[in-house]
Amino acid sequence: MAKVVFIGAGSLGFTRGLVRDLLSFPLLRDSTIALVDINKERLTFAKRMIEKIVAMGNYPAKVIATMDRTEVLKGADAVCVTILCGSTNVWQHDILIPKKYGIDINVGDTRGPSGIFRALRTIPTLLDICRDMERLCPHAIMLNYTNPMAMLCHAMQRTSPIQVTGLCHSVQGTAGMLAHWVGVPYHELQYTSAGINHLSWYVKLQHKGKDLTPRLREVISTNKKIYNEEQVRNEMFLALGYYVTESSGHNSEYNWWFRKRPDLIEKYCTTGTGWNPGAHAYILNEYRQREGGSWKKEVREWLAQDNPMSLNRGHEYAASIINAYKGGELFEFNGNVPNTNLVTNLPAGCCVEVPVVASRKGFEAVHVGALPLQCAAITSLSATIEMMTVEASLTGDPEMVYRAICNDPLTAAVLSLAEIRKLVRDMFRKNQPHLPQFKSVT
Repeated sequence: MAKVVFIGAGSLGFTRGLVRDLLSFPLLRDSTIALVDINKERLTFAKRMIEKIVAMGNYPAKVIATMDRTEVLKGADAVCVTILCGSTNVWQHDILIPKKYGIDINVGDTRGPSGIFRALRTIPTLLDICRDMERLCPHAIMLNYTNPMAMLCHAMQRTSPIQVTGLCHSVQGTAGMLAHWVGVPYHELQYTSAGINHLSWYVKLQHKGKDLTPRLREVISTNKKIYNEEQVRNEMFLALGYYVTESSGHNSEYNWWFRKRPDLIEKYCTTGTGWNPGAHAYILNEYRQREGGSWKKEVREWLAQDNPMSLNRGHEYAASIINAYKGGELFEFNGNVPNTNLVTNLPAGCCVEVPVVASRKGFEAVHVGALPLQCAAITSLSATIEMMTVEASLTGDPEMVYRAICNDPLTAAVLSLAEIRKLVRDMFRKNQPHLPQFKSVT
């Protein structure tokens, strides 16, 4: 019997999908599902939803819920983490303060000033979870879904012996989109994606051994509907020659090209026809809408239905990884792991997103080699900034936070060094109650 702990189980839709996938494996159908959240109301709803899935599938699984993770971590085989440190009332300052300085942020959960401060708030909590796992379930694997993925994973991998990897659905999601665009069945697509989270590149994209890059370039260049579906990413592909994994809204924040002037934002970031083309504070506003109370109505309606969802397995990696770790078939996925010369022209030790094989032994990453230079340039910069942020968090050095943000591409395209200093001070003032590791800010 496997024991899987979900920390942040109040992420209801996500927890529901992961548990559905988990129980679809014969090896895991009798698992103990331990749900943890600091929000009692959300935890109660999560338990009811998971119990309904267990009943729907007639699974011999056990469901328990607690607000204290130490009650359930003992003997765990896997720990899935989906948390948010600080409410949207805290998070909004990460978006609104940069806006006052002319930095327009779309998502702000991965990098840039907002992603960096989100990391600073979250790293201590994740390190505490690792310490608890070291005491109570030292052989368990951690599967992290929390952003900013690379910074959080790097902090844990640098300081804890726990086997940690970070999971993001952008690799398989984008691969499916590209397969559709070029008219190839997804299961026949052959690809290798490597880089860092949200800046990983399809360095191999083939069908039956044939390079699909020329076909993809033709489709994007001639099909206006497809071009508009992902304007930012399509422009990056046409310029750099390789397709990047994360959506246009996210990627518009990670470079110098699309958000430094209002006219560029209007052209590339507000008129695309796909999901989240790049509107200001998009995800923050989504969270606020969910917090408004509509989520309770949706959950109650879901619970009232006889068959509220299919029990067929989805496309997230977590369940397949846990199945492999418990002795099921090997599973290859794209995960976030330390760069032990896996990507040779990214910084040693940074957190890279590369092919990984899950087995009884845990995680074995695959050597990829060098990224194309034009992709390595921006990816290496972001990876270095992420390492600087982790160093700042572990040492409590506010000056290193300033230096990390000085090097952020979008911030540096808009502000001077003196203006960045003021921005960082303002963000520290608003975040100070949530950043006890920083004793003084200059």
